[in-house]
Amino acid sequence: MSIVLLIVLVVLGILLLLALLGSVAASRRNRAGASSFTESLRAVDRQLAAATAADRGWERGTLEAAARTEFATLRPGSEISALELTEIRDEPGTDEDLAVFRVVTPQGPNRLTLGRRDGAWYGAAVEDER
Repeated sequence: MSIVLLIVLVVLGILLLLALLGSVAASRRNRAGASSFTESLRAVDRQLAAATAADRGWERGTLEAAARTEFATLRPGSEISALELTEIRDEPGTDEDLAVFRVVTPQGPNRLTLGRRDGAWYGAAVEDER
């Protein structure tokens, strides 16, 4: 009887070890794909925001110029390396509209939110993305 018990314990130990190794491998695979998934999601968000802006008749050049001006006001001395439109919130009327940009500087990425008042864009908020 003790030999049967020993065999059962060895088999259960092997199964437990295989389950643990499978879990570690799946976790490692998920971590490896997370950054590429996040980047592809950001690309889709940028494309969607650009399409929404074009569809609603918002002029992209005006938005980017306002973003650069407002970011310079809110974060003086920060040089913009990249400016990406990531979100558009087009609410009824113009005073509720929001445009969200990802602003990359040498110090790191930032999230800039522009609001709209009387047809003019203004800097509503800027946050670090760290």
